[in-house]
Amino acid sequence: MLTALGEPDARAAVTFLGTDRIEVLRFHEGDIVRYATLGMSAQPMADPTSVIADPVEGPRVELLLSVRAGAADTDKVLRPLAVLAASPQVEGVVVAPGASLDVGEPLWPGAPFTSVLVAEPGGLVEDLELDRPLDPVRFLPLLPMTPNEAAWKRVHGAQALQERWLDQGTDLRDPFRRPVPLD
Repeated sequence: MLTALGEPDARAAVTFLGTDRIEVLRFHEGDIVRYATLGMSAQPMADPTSVIADPVEGPRVELLLSVRAGAADTDKVLRPLAVLAASPQVEGVVVAPGASLDVGEPLWPGAPFTSVLVAEPGGLVEDLELDRPLDPVRFLPLLPMTPNEAAWKRVHGAQALQERWLDQGTDLRDPFRRPVPLD
């Protein structure tokens, strides 16, 4: 992650009862600020239907969020990101591309987004290979969604929402962007 993003210029740590420590690192690159979780991948995610979680094998991920700097107090996203990163340990969910994650409140003050779409890895940060039998750590981008976009995604799917964003030329890094037309 540091190879792709450089040195963080800020970090915050959160610990939830019964979970490992989660850090959120902030990186500035021009007019873009990126937030990355650290610690989510310390344990593999387990299938919530499994009776016993495998302590070694299973998917490992960290989350990445990129937004335009300066227009909003996006640093307030640190706690919501930590909450999302702790969700596999707290709620037993497996975070994977195409999933929706909802924090139930704006991601930062004044944000029209309360949830994110988990996108495919492999763009900004390459997978981090670990010694066998550990799965590699995948760095999953998060795309902020308005409540209406999240509802539309539940009906039509992640691919359809991403195509809608692309067709409309949506700037997914705009911290106050308007919802994409969904009719």
